[in-house]
Amino acid sequence: MFDEVRTILSRQLRVSPDKVTLDAQIKRDLHADSLDILQLLMRLEDDYGVRIPDEALAKFETVGDVVTYLDSLEK
Repeated sequence: MFDEVRTILSRQLRVSPDKVTLDAQIKRDLHADSLDILQLLMRLEDDYGVRIPDEALAKFETVGDVVTYLDSLEK
């Protein structure tokens, strides 16, 4: 799951995949703005066929938070 999220983020935010780590802060370290986060949300929902509630999105601070959330949906 991490590899897929890393690929999506690195392409969308135009950052090196090496910068996309589980501990990377999406806003601070990867310089994502609110539009980037909205696009990420739409991409994840399309790719994984899920609906991510606003409450869950608000808790996404790190790449690891996103991966953990998506992993929890698969169980």
